[in-house]
Amino acid sequence: MPKLILPTPPGARVRLIAIAKARSFQSGREFKLASGRISTLYFNMKPTMLDAEGAYLAAALMLDALADDPATHVGGLEMGAVPLVAAVAAISAVRGEPRQAVFIRKAAKDHGTQSLIEGLPLGETIAGRTVVVLEDVTTTGGSSLKAVAVLREAGATVTRVLTLLDRQEGAEAAFAAAGVKLNSILRATDFTGDSNLFPAASS
Repeated sequence: MPKLILPTPPGARVRLIAIAKARSFQSGREFKLASGRISTLYFNMKPTMLDAEGAYLAAALMLDALADDPATHVGGLEMGAVPLVAAVAAISAVRGEPRQAVFIRKAAKDHGTQSLIEGLPLGETIAGRTVVVLEDVTTTGGSSLKAVAVLREAGATVTRVLTLLDRQEGAEAAFAAAGVKLNSILRATDFTGDSNLFPAASS
């Protein structure tokens, strides 16, 4: 396949923030997060990741962040990471530097191959591969750490998580304890401008 270049548009990050503000961000009342915490800020990145322009910009920016990473695969926990890994894989092929995509089930199905890792063809395993775990929103890091554990159990090398949006609630410490580095495309302060984000948050 000839190498095709699809450069990230100028101002892509600013435009992605604008899309996410319009489609994925709420504030002003209390929300219960997947982590169990209560916050007055809520991010549901699915409407952004499933928006045509949002999907493209998110994937392009993630690929830029992975430019020097030797990983052959991107993966993440269902369902939040599925749109991301699919978009990143598609744009990577257009750029001529393909990253294969997988996703990790929260629980194996009781039929078929009963695999926790989906996306691999028959006879292929993730063992020996280097995988970057993608996530839509990171709060405590619990979801991505589940994906990291499954991938490592299957023989993959995982040293990095790349999240679309970091809520900046200290997930870095949890990842560091697992030997994983956390990087983000967007941060909560991009939406609030406030470095003291969660004065009323409950743990």
